[in-house]
Amino acid sequence: MGYGYHRPSTLDEAFLLADEIPDSRFVAGGTDLLVQLRKGEPEPSALISLRGLSELRGVETSKRVRIGATVPLSDVEVNPAVADMFPALAESITKLGSRQIRNVATVGGNLCNASPAADTAPPLLIYGASVELRDARGTREVTVEDFLQGPGQTALRSGEILTAILLDPPADGTRSVFLRKGRVAMDLPISSVAALAERDGATWPRVRLAAGAVAPVPLRLRHSEAIVEGTNLDAEIRARARETAQSEISPITDLRSTEGYRQHLTGVLVERALEHLAGEVGDP
Repeated sequence: MGYGYHRPSTLDEAFLLADEIPDSRFVAGGTDLLVQLRKGEPEPSALISLRGLSELRGVETSKRVRIGATVPLSDVEVNPAVADMFPALAESITKLGSRQIRNVATVGGNLCNASPAADTAPPLLIYGASVELRDARGTREVTVEDFLQGPGQTALRSGEILTAILLDPPADGTRSVFLRKGRVAMDLPISSVAALAERDGATWPRVRLAAGAVAPVPLRLRHSEAIVEGTNLDAEIRARARETAQSEISPITDLRSTEGYRQHLTGVLVERALEHLAGEVGDP
């Protein structure tokens, strides 16, 4: 590894370095980047560390929740506001790698790596999260759904940095859950599902479902949502959602699982998540 390493003290300095050093790359925790380099991917000319930038740190709670892109996953996991308002996101982080990894890896990095199996992505999709993107010219906001464009592909433009994840607090009484299945502890998921529902009397007028590791990008299961919204989430409705979810995804066969098992498993996870939301089972 013969690349340089730079630690700017401000975002403006980081942008200047990126402009001055062609083929350089921004890095935060680096847990995914180092794996990629060990696999033989082309080395950058330099790494520009974002770890020390105060603009990218901290969790702010006002009208919206703003999670700085370089906040370690372990800090997001235990943040009281995140645990209270976005429990599915906190739960997804507990399943991600080891404690040592979570102490270094960041939620911004988990998204920028753009893995179809990114654990934080399905919960962020059901919560309608957006990301804040910034370059030397200004700032723009993009939904997480639009940000993730394919395996390893995002909406980041040249010279841009993901600076924060933005979430609107859910309505009172909203329930949410995250479920996933991997081969062994600390492995990537074979399939993962996040679900959210808002209750109005005996029915659930708003339901959000998302799945990971079963398509080129983590995705909303909109056809399944249409089946369950406005219903009482009874067993018949949940079974229909299970079947529909299996038809909405496009899993592959790889070293972790087969296409058929991923399809079956995703349906099972959707049904179990809905059972949880309906209060028919306890905490997963």
